[in-house]
Amino acid sequence: MKRKKDYGSLIVTGILVCLLGTQAQAMDNAEERALIEKTVASYVAAFNAGDAKTLAAHWSPEGVYTNPLTNESVTGKENILKEFNAVLAKEKKTQLKVSITSIEFISPNVALERGVAKVLRKDAEPEESVYSAVHVKREGRWLLDRISEEEVPVMHSNYEQLKGLEWMIGTWVDADDTGQVKTTCQWTRNKNFITRSFTVSVEDRIDMAGMQIIGWDPAKKQIRSWIFDSEGGFAEGVWKKNGKSWIVKNIATLPDGKAGSSTSIARPLDKDRFGWQKINRVVDGEILPNIDEIVVVRESE
Repeated sequence: MKRKKDYGSLIVTGILVCLLGTQAQAMDNAEERALIEKTVASYVAAFNAGDAKTLAAHWSPEGVYTNPLTNESVTGKENILKEFNAVLAKEKKTQLKVSITSIEFISPNVALERGVAKVLRKDAEPEESVYSAVHVKREGRWLLDRISEEEVPVMHSNYEQLKGLEWMIGTWVDADDTGQVKTTCQWTRNKNFITRSFTVSVEDRIDMAGMQIIGWDPAKKQIRSWIFDSEGGFAEGVWKKNGKSWIVKNIATLPDGKAGSSTSIARPLDKDRFGWQKINRVVDGEILPNIDEIVVVRESE
């Protein structure tokens, strides 16, 4: 019995030692992280003051600095000082802003810092880059060993061409005693497309569902859409604005292979309502009756 108790005590003691060790390491990392953040702030202040000597002092004796303008590298504090003198002579009144995103400790004396740097020049657009910096600890000080930079990729967006349809974003409902049509519109990433998912319900069951994608065609310089439904039909549309209304001319292929065409008209009434109707309906050469305008309302949250 005593052995079991002793064994249990050893397990508990081991757990406590591990927990205390983890806590101590976390505290140490927090202290070292604060020192690195202070070093980065000092580096930025030296750059903004045009102080090449202080900038070079932040580097390790074996540090490798790569000039982001020329992409040429120099090694050692002496060469780095010369490089900074040349850079600051060309970059007068240039300011640097840095936002640290993470600091990871590779070992007790090596840390990897990642962040975003912004260079501000008079009468010029700010330049942003993402960077990673390796810091090494020497004699109680964190010094830079090397920095690599990459330009922040510019995300293309067609928002300017599509912003006239922003009123559609949200969930909309058209309902009566027999069923409802529920539509949800949302932006895709970078606002290059609007997706419109819909369900048609009869009583308490979904009778049909589908998805529409609306986007800007840069080749034809027009807004186009593609729609696909759960029954196998699909259609392509071209959007044009006429006053406050949007006219959509659609060409469709029905599930049975027949061709169809129609014109939809969406007319915003206010931020929570829009009118919708469909005219010029043709299926397999046969003219069908128009669908009179109905009022669709935004779903309350």
